[in-house]
Amino acid sequence: MRTAFIAVLSVAIVSCGTASKISDGGTYLSLDQMPDAGIYLPAPPAENSVEFVADSARYEWGKSIRGTARGEQAVRDAESDIDYLLDIFAEPMGVKITEDNAPFLYEFLNKGMKTIRLGVTKAKDKYMRLRPFVHFGEPTAVPGDEEELRGTGSYPSGHTVRGWGLALLLSEICPENQDAILQRGFEYGESRVIVGFHYQSDVNAARFAASAALSRMHADKTFMKDLARAKKEFRKLK
Repeated sequence: MRTAFIAVLSVAIVSCGTASKISDGGTYLSLDQMPDAGIYLPAPPAENSVEFVADSARYEWGKSIRGTARGEQAVRDAESDIDYLLDIFAEPMGVKITEDNAPFLYEFLNKGMKTIRLGVTKAKDKYMRLRPFVHFGEPTAVPGDEEELRGTGSYPSGHTVRGWGLALLLSEICPENQDAILQRGFEYGESRVIVGFHYQSDVNAARFAASAALSRMHADKTFMKDLARAKKEFRKLK
């Protein structure tokens, strides 16, 4: 009897330990299930267009900001992993979310952000727009990232879709702080213009794409179930 009791107790402990985890750490939807920004968004501005003139002007504005405190923030914002993003949203959220203090919420946000990022994958591959630092033949404010990103598409901005997408998710979880959360998410996208890796139109398109992706995710039952549970864990944390 004692052996059987210990076995049952062990199973219960393991179950409790994994109950806070999301079973599938990938994405909520597949790439083909997500809205395709390469279809519903217009192509990036042509180089002989008025829109490209505006993009070029914003690129010059970004360079003028680099020597300021805002420019230093933009350099830090070159990080795009979940831990950095949750760190920058800690102040507007009123609490820092970590894997230790809110394991389910942490995994939910990471999985949600990865899913939202799928919303620009096809568009980036379709257009393969040259990044501004490549087009103008000038250095960025984050030289260590140049080699990796030189041959990748600029439109829409992958960093922005992550940051804005996470800001939208966090606004649902903490609506009382939505304005501050969205402001920081907006700044994160603008940082890509300042450091020279994206045009303003790349950033703007990414915000639309993130919003469209999250709207699609709301039609997924598993996502909505996890969202409700994530909200409960956040309330306990706060």
